[in-house]
Amino acid sequence: MKLTWEMAEDIGIALNEKFPDIDPLTVRFTDLHRMVTELEDFDDDPQRSNEAKLEAIQMAWHEEYSDT
Repeated sequence: MKLTWEMAEDIGIALNEKFPDIDPLTVRFTDLHRMVTELEDFDDDPQRSNEAKLEAIQMAWHEEYSDT
């Protein structure tokens, strides 16, 4: 499955799997943007992100992180 900016929950899961020891709330949005665009399954225009999308991804990742 190819990931897009609209798939915050799926991206959050992927980030938690790739970076299980990183607390998502400590990640700056600039770093989060890079981490998302570097995911193997990410296939979207990097310019289409915005603060709201990054925040949704960070919260989805935090939820996954908190559950483990």
